[in-house]
Amino acid sequence: MITLEKIQAIILYFSENTNNQYLGKVKLMKLFYFLDFVHVKEYGIPVTFDTYYKLDKGPIPTYIKNVVDDACENEENSLLRDSINFETPLGTQMKKAVAKRKFNEGDKKLFSKSEFEILKKVSERFSETTTNAIIEISHKEAPYIESEISQIIPYELAARDSDSKFTAEEIELSIKVTSC
Repeated sequence: MITLEKIQAIILYFSENTNNQYLGKVKLMKLFYFLDFVHVKEYGIPVTFDTYYKLDKGPIPTYIKNVVDDACENEENSLLRDSINFETPLGTQMKKAVAKRKFNEGDKKLFSKSEFEILKKVSERFSETTTNAIIEISHKEAPYIESEISQIIPYELAARDSDSKFTAEEIELSIKVTSC
């Protein structure tokens, strides 16, 4: 499972490298999804190893969502309180991620070369993407299409996207070996 320190680093990176106007809680969850599933398609394993569920607004990472929800509801006691704040812009219901500090070299050291490459790639791809647009894009991914609503989205389904370099069996084996 991913460390809290790495979750903070990922959110800090996304907040600095995507248009913050669109970086609400929902888009943030989709960015985590693409970080994990693009890494699976390119390297055979996820970055966070979180469990994703299929919901109406797209895939949701369970542990990360709980950490972010806690930060939104209880800022003073949040596990993210040293690095991230969530604000509600006037006239919206959006919970916007706002960094309290900059992403730094210490944060970068938490990532392997491939993880940082995909973090950068996902940020660049979705930098100017609105929440509704990233939801629609996530709905076109094989893992989302082939999962049932309110059910777990297995990482192995990433193999069914045409851009995957791995089979479902290879992904399953890579995840088993890595999580031992």
